[in-house]
Amino acid sequence: MSSLTEIGTELDGPGILRHLPQQKPFRFLDEITELSEDRIVGKYTFREDEFFYAGHFPGNPVTPGVILTESMAQVGIVSLAIYLTAQKYGEDALKTWQTFFTDNSIDYHKPVFPGETVIIEAKKIFWRRMKIRSEVKMTKLDGTVVAEGSMSGMGVVHDK
Repeated sequence: MSSLTEIGTELDGPGILRHLPQQKPFRFLDEITELSEDRIVGKYTFREDEFFYAGHFPGNPVTPGVILTESMAQVGIVSLAIYLTAQKYGEDALKTWQTFFTDNSIDYHKPVFPGETVIIEAKKIFWRRMKIRSEVKMTKLDGTVVAEGSMSGMGVVHDK
C-alpha cells in the first residue's frame, strides 16, 4: 500500500484534465469551469460523430444513460478526487492512486441529443480515506435538468 504524506498541491482545471485517466474516445469532459474543495463544475459537448450514436439509435441518435453517468462520474468523482488528493498529498500521489467509480443513484429526466452541451455540477458529500461521495446534477445550457442524484468512488493503488 502506498504511503501518503501531507504536502499539498493545488491543481487548476487544465491540470486536472492532464491527470484524468479517461481519454478519447471515452473522455466526456471538455473543461472544468469551477473548482473548489467542495464543488466542481464541468462542461461537455456531445459531438455528432461520437462512436455510440451509430448504434444508439440508428436514424434517431440519443446519448445512452450509461454515457451520461460516465460523464457525471468523470467530473464529480474522478476529477474532484484528483483535485482533493493533490491538494492534500501533492501531485506525486496521483502517480500511485487512481479513483474508480463504485456506485450511483441517478434519476434521468431528459434525453441528450448529438450536438448538445451539458453542464455537470457536483458537490462533495464526503471525502475520506480515499473514498468520495458526491451529489451530481447534469443540465443543458438552457438549465433543463437532464439527470441528478449521487455517486461514489474509491481510490486504489495502481502499479504505474
